Amino acid sequence: MSRIGKQPISIPEGVNIDVKENLVTVKGPKGSMDINVHKDMVLHIKDGSLSVSRPSDNRAHRSLHGTTRMILHNGIIGVSVGFEKDLEIHGVGYQAKMQGNRLMLTLGFSHEIHFDPPEEISITANRSEIKVSGIDKQLVGEVSAKIRSFRKPEPYKGKGIRYKGEYVRSKQGKTVGGGED
Repeated sequence: MSRIGKQPISIPEGVNIDVKENLVTVKGPKGSMDINVHKDMVLHIKDGSLSVSRPSDNRAHRSLHGTTRMILHNGIIGVSVGFEKDLEIHGVGYQAKMQGNRLMLTLGFSHEIHFDPPEEISITANRSEIKVSGIDKQLVGEVSAKIRSFRKPEPYKGKGIRYKGEYVRSKQGKTVGGGED
């Protein structure tokens, strides 16, 4: 039995769950979200908790059990609390600002980078910090990774965009030495 899959998910106050065949609709104070669940997974709602069970112990069902439970758990947390990722910008002259709903990045290139986030994601930026937030954990991670990919932190000077608290291992640069004749 999956250790993660067998744990029940507690449903917080203000969150409603509607199950129709293999589509689960989760509604909460932050918004609404539809989650597709594999047709073989069985969902049970009772006493303010949601549990996932599998019909057999074959390999496919075992692999889906814990994954399905965590996707539903993330959906419930997303509509009740939400998810956010913080990014930091390091480098002289590197900065971020919002222009309407568009993120404008100045990252040392000859041009500014314009990034339009998906509708479900909200971004706030002040010069050296960017905050990406939304109800879908996967989408928040994808957008954060996309923003980071515009200028990844480089190991020699540490310039670039990194996650808050991310450690970038620095390398020693080349040294000029006396070569052999």
